[in-house]
Amino acid sequence: MIRNRLATLLAVVATAATLFGCASPVTSDINVDSQAAPGFTLSSNASYKWLAAAQILNDPDGQWEPRGFDADAEIQFLIDRELRQHGATEVSANPDLFVAYIAGVDMQALELEDDPESDLEMMKSSPQGALVILLIDAGTGRAVWGALATGEVEGRRSQDEARARLNYAVSQMMARLPTS
Repeated sequence: MIRNRLATLLAVVATAATLFGCASPVTSDINVDSQAAPGFTLSSNASYKWLAAAQILNDPDGQWEPRGFDADAEIQFLIDRELRQHGATEVSANPDLFVAYIAGVDMQALELEDDPESDLEMMKSSPQGALVILLIDAGTGRAVWGALATGEVEGRRSQDEARARLNYAVSQMMARLPTS
């Protein structure tokens, strides 16, 4: 009986280690930064309304977004989830804040890399992506908080990997939201 419990416990630990070990490399290239207007905090009873969402893509071969995956819907879902977790409520009229985001992907971006066989720098393909989330004061029309996530973009990711990367980016961005 004890041996069976120990074997089960070891199997659970091994599975968890495998899952957590696999999750880290999928998001390890994502960097997040944020900035808030002086004195801004998101109160627990703030209301918001969606203002805008946009994608800017340079992806002529259609590599970035996995087939059947709607990145726009996923990003909006994740932002809504995070705002609700911070106590904000979506409204249809008279919001305290407007929410906007823009996602940009350049699958043809290049960067310089040192050539190990010479002293020259060579061009290499380095697809890049960015996600910006903005909260705008509905009364003044001024941005009161913004966050930026950047990362390398690899084509042909699975829907699960794309979803995990977006979840990580939005969660990390919104964790920097100042609250009262």
